[in-house]
Amino acid sequence: MKAGTLVTTGWLAAHLGRSTVRVVDGSWHMPQLARDARAEFAQAHIPGAVFFDIDEIADSSSRLPHMLPTARTFARRVGALGVGTRDLVVVYDTRGVVSAARVWWTFRAFRHERVAVLDGGFPKWRAEGRPVQSGFAAPTPRRFAARLDRRLVRDLKGMRANLKSRREQVLDARSPGRFDGSEPEPRAGLRGGHIPGSANLPYERLYRGDGTLLPPDDLARAFAASGLDLDRAIVTTCGSGVTASVLALGLHLIGKEEVAVYDGSWTEWGGRKDTPIEPREDPQWRPPSTR
Repeated sequence: MKAGTLVTTGWLAAHLGRSTVRVVDGSWHMPQLARDARAEFAQAHIPGAVFFDIDEIADSSSRLPHMLPTARTFARRVGALGVGTRDLVVVYDTRGVVSAARVWWTFRAFRHERVAVLDGGFPKWRAEGRPVQSGFAAPTPRRFAARLDRRLVRDLKGMRANLKSRREQVLDARSPGRFDGSEPEPRAGLRGGHIPGSANLPYERLYRGDGTLLPPDDLARAFAASGLDLDRAIVTTCGSGVTASVLALGLHLIGKEEVAVYDGSWTEWGGRKDTPIEPREDPQWRPPSTR
């Protein structure tokens, strides 16, 4: 059985229940939205799906949100969800294709290539009147092997080095106002602006009206319009590595398969006092307290 990077609701409906297909709900919401993704999953989800909490399957020692865990932790937690090394993982979320892209990238970052995203996500599934399920199942644990692919992940050190080398183009998924510092950040204590030299492509520009992703030709045009040279290396960033993964997914769909995501993103970069930003930073800004 083969599946592309994106699968349709029709494809998933036809393959639902297959022994090697594991459906994962990767829904996540910004805290200020006051939405509980886990509670929403309990109310309704695609039959047979398990819930992947990006804030729990994460580095618990980091002050930054949902940073990648160790390979050992990821393997243990994913195996406990009933996902095996040879399984095809289909990820969706309740917004369409947003945090599902982060889960897709996370599986790829741990060298699991048999992972796809449900195009249009749960909204499209429900709009089509397809079946849903409530509650939580107790999946049978499976063996899952994981090993970090450092080509797909960037950290603070790597982003600092890139300021000098300019080897990689940096593409920011945040809104134009957050990118240029004219709009406040949703997380308290962060400076406004962007990593010097980066380009901006708000992730929302990659969707059609029904919440599905643009076709490849239109995706390529959107990326080119942002000023990217598609023949050069690219790293994506955003607020906390979630919508940066939407950009990475879109680039993957047009053939850029080794796009890296800056895991700490603006929550890390904009929350420090020793990282340069554009436009020129406010001299009155002070980093948030870590107490």
